[in-house]
Amino acid sequence: MPADMDQTDRKLLNIIQSSFPMVEEPFDEIGEGMGIPAQEVLDRIADAKEKNVVRQISAIFDTRKLGYKTVLVAMRLPSDLLDSGARIINEHPGVSHNYARNGPFNLWFTLAVPPYESLEDTIEGMSKRAGAESYRLMPTIRFFKIGVNFDMVKNEGAADDYYSPDGYDKNGGQDFKRVVPVTEFEVRAIRELQEDMPLVPQPFAPMAQALGISQRELFELASDFQQRGIMRRFSAVLHHRRAGFKANAMAVWNVPQDRSVEVGNIMAQSKWVTHCYERPTFDDWRYSHFTMIHATSQGKCVEVAGEISEATKIDDYMLLYSTREYKKTRVRYFVEA
Repeated sequence: MPADMDQTDRKLLNIIQSSFPMVEEPFDEIGEGMGIPAQEVLDRIADAKEKNVVRQISAIFDTRKLGYKTVLVAMRLPSDLLDSGARIINEHPGVSHNYARNGPFNLWFTLAVPPYESLEDTIEGMSKRAGAESYRLMPTIRFFKIGVNFDMVKNEGAADDYYSPDGYDKNGGQDFKRVVPVTEFEVRAIRELQEDMPLVPQPFAPMAQALGISQRELFELASDFQQRGIMRRFSAVLHHRRAGFKANAMAVWNVPQDRSVEVGNIMAQSKWVTHCYERPTFDDWRYSHFTMIHATSQGKCVEVAGEISEATKIDDYMLLYSTREYKKTRVRYFVEA
C-alpha cells in the first residue's frame, strides 16, 4: 500500500470493492456515509487509480450465465519463450488472468470464449503460436467459492460472504452452469456496464445516454441482471499487490474423491481464500482442489495453507506463487477477438 494513502483511503477502498452504489450521484452517497465531501471521494479514488491500487470500477458479470465457456489452462513453455508466449496469450480478449508461477507448469491463465468458439481449438492455436511444450485444460468440476474481498484497514482477508453454487452458499447461489438468455439490448447494456466507470459526479449518465434510457431505467436493468444471476455486483477491482496483498499463492490439493464436497466446503470458509474449485486430475497432475490465497506475505500464505491442511487433514499440497503478473482484468463480453 503506498505510504501516502491514509486510513480514510483504506476505508474508502473497503466500501467501493464490496458494492459501489448504483445511484445518480454515488460519490455524494459514499461521502455522506464517510463524513467527507463528494469531491474528496472523487479525488481519493482518482489518486488510487493513478497509483494503480484501483484497477477499474465496473460491473462483475457471471461468465457462465452469459453462455461463455471458461477454463483454467496450465501451460509449460521454455524459459526463454515465457515472456513472449505470455504476450501472445494476452492478445485474446477472453484471457482475464495470466501469471507466471513456480511448479511443473510455468504459465497459468484463464480463458473465456463465447458459445460459438471452441475452447480446445482456441487453446491449441494459442499453444502453437506461444511455443508451448505442453498444456492441460482444467475446467471447473465443482465451484465452491468466489468472494474477492480484502479488509484494507486490518490488512487481512475478508472473503466471508461468497458465491458458492456447488457448496455452502451464504447468499443462495444458483446452478452456475445454467445459461440465462439475454436480448440484443441487454447485450448492449452489458457492453456499457463492463467498461471502467468515468470519475465524474454522475458516472452512470453517459452509459444511460448511450443506451437511450434514463439512469433510473439503467439501475432497474442492473437490478434485474442481479436477480437473474447475470451480474454479481458493481464494484471496484483492486490491484492486490499495490494494495498491500503482495503474496498470491494458488494452493493445490490432492483430495480423495469421496471427500471432495466436504473438503471443498471447509476450504471455502477461510476468509483468506478468494476462490475455491475442484478441477480434473491427470497422470502428471494429481491435485484436484484449487484455493487462491492472497496475503500480505508468503509467510502468511504458508500459515493459511497450514490452517487449511489442519482443518481438512489434507497434507499433500503445493503452494504455487505468482512470480509475474502478465494480465489481470475482467473478461470483456460480446466483443470481437
